Amino acid sequence: MIELKNFSIGYGSRRLLTDVSVSVPDGCLTALVGRNGTGKSTLLRSIAGLNRNYSGDILLEGKALRHMSPSRLAKMLAFVNTDRTRIPNLKCEDVVAIGRAPYTDWIGNIQDHDREIVAKALSLVGMEAYAGRTMDTMSDGECQRIMIARALAQDTSVILLDEPTSFLDMPGRYKLCSLLGHLAHDEGKCILFSTHELDIALKMCDKVALLDACGLEIYDASVLRDNGLIEQVFSINL
Repeated sequence: MIELKNFSIGYGSRRLLTDVSVSVPDGCLTALVGRNGTGKSTLLRSIAGLNRNYSGDILLEGKALRHMSPSRLAKMLAFVNTDRTRIPNLKCEDVVAIGRAPYTDWIGNIQDHDREIVAKALSLVGMEAYAGRTMDTMSDGECQRIMIARALAQDTSVILLDEPTSFLDMPGRYKLCSLLGHLAHDEGKCILFSTHELDIALKMCDKVALLDACGLEIYDASVLRDNGLIEQVFSINL
């Protein structure tokens, strides 16, 4: 679970979020939506421990982020950003194995137990047959699945993703969100991802975290579909 308590963040005199207190539950797929510039990526980076310039508290499974060591945080949270990994000759299984770094010795030796976890992670995202392929031969959707497998190999309770559907075609977007939903429900993960795809957020997610006017509220997706608030925030007709 992710908890924000009296959380505020901004740049200079500009406030992105002010005195926010919300919880993102385990076992749910939650979409983070809002207009451009409202702070979606900033919020995700803060929860991931990459931006400590905030007030209030971020709690992961009840433990305050600001007091966690990097090694402890790496065992609780995985972050998939928007970067595209296209390094020639880098095998998919080696990318996924990077997720085991918090558990290996100081020179990064992979043990049989780690290899089993890597294989399971590849299987969970349907990419076991691609283990020996190199990343520069993969499509965007395939690469995104490999990066999610890396996050699964990290064996954390919380997974954050920043715009994971970017650069994917429509079928690829739905397949990816369906995969994330299965991982949240079947593996009990707390999965939070930012997106501009309102149809996906409303139709395929359990909850929607709505950023607007320095505030953040979390709704059941079914409620948000029906109460008209999404139309007010984005000034559109869905």
